[in-house]
Amino acid sequence: MGLLEELTAETGVLPETITALTKEEMENRVREIKRVLGKKLFIPGHHYQKDEVIQFADAIGDSLQLAQISSQNQEADFIVFCGVHFMAETADILTEEHQQVILPDMRAGCSMADMADIFQTEKAWSSLQGLFGDTIIPLTYVNSTAAIKSFVGKNGGATVTSSNAHKMVEWALGEKERILFLPDQHLGRNTAADLGVAKNEMAVWDPIRNELITDGKPEDIKVILWKGHCSVHENFTEKNIEQVRSTHPEMKIIVHPECRREVVEKSDMNGSTKFIIETIENAPKGSSWAIGTEMNLVKRLIGQHPDKHIISLNPYMCPCLTMNRIDLPHLLWSLENIIDKKPQNTIKVGKDISHFAMLALDRMLARA
Repeated sequence: MGLLEELTAETGVLPETITALTKEEMENRVREIKRVLGKKLFIPGHHYQKDEVIQFADAIGDSLQLAQISSQNQEADFIVFCGVHFMAETADILTEEHQQVILPDMRAGCSMADMADIFQTEKAWSSLQGLFGDTIIPLTYVNSTAAIKSFVGKNGGATVTSSNAHKMVEWALGEKERILFLPDQHLGRNTAADLGVAKNEMAVWDPIRNELITDGKPEDIKVILWKGHCSVHENFTEKNIEQVRSTHPEMKIIVHPECRREVVEKSDMNGSTKFIIETIENAPKGSSWAIGTEMNLVKRLIGQHPDKHIISLNPYMCPCLTMNRIDLPHLLWSLENIIDKKPQNTIKVGKDISHFAMLALDRMLARA
């Protein structure tokens, strides 16, 4: 790799051969490369991606769904994943050895996933084992690094999605007395509360202070929530709901379970990205909705459903900043490198990590 290529991969700085092009020229070039590569290329695009990127996606969906679709497409030699780093990792774990998973911009990470690194997790596990002995099973949201998925798989646990979190938490509580839920405290808390776990039966593990935070008795704890969150969904507030109730009393409020507990409690409905999309699609004409999730998706739903009144629950919400690292120029740059036979930003998960991460995924899929 040359110096310019290294700089581009690490900082996202693009060569002038890309930046000098107009938007139309970039779009035409992407279409041409897609035509040339044909079935050798597959572009999955997450729901939160910009329209300038999503227009070229061969499949649109949630992170795990896209990784699974990628694994089923064994004709593709190159999977250019338009999402964030942990999604590309999961795709690499599930796809075949000959397939290369590429992330157009290596800066496209996930703040939630970054809130639980493997060193913090292993340290926490040791401390919690000292407190509770062999009574804990770990669960991790798929929005986590491959190393965390591997840790969970190695210790008898499983992954969860926002769609199946209730089922997986029920399963885990049948396996052990307690759960360590990584890395999103809000999804864990909302799921546990829906299943009847009382507030005093939940505790929060603070990885920075390396301590357990609880108002109850340690022996009563059933769910230990990792102190992590989605920087987008945590910004929806009770005040946002009060404002909508005041100005649009007819509106239904639907939010993602990555939102704070008080926001979920005061909304009309909550569920996964898929649930939100399907609810809006199936809603009657003329219905009104305030949606508490990522802004790119909300804007797309507004455009797709002109027969309904749709707004963001927080009108000042910004799109997910890391998701937005993937843009049209970076997508084109990735494709040009494939054409030049020097693909960049290839995501490769080591076999030892992949093995145990697959165990965590398989335990979930077996109960899906």
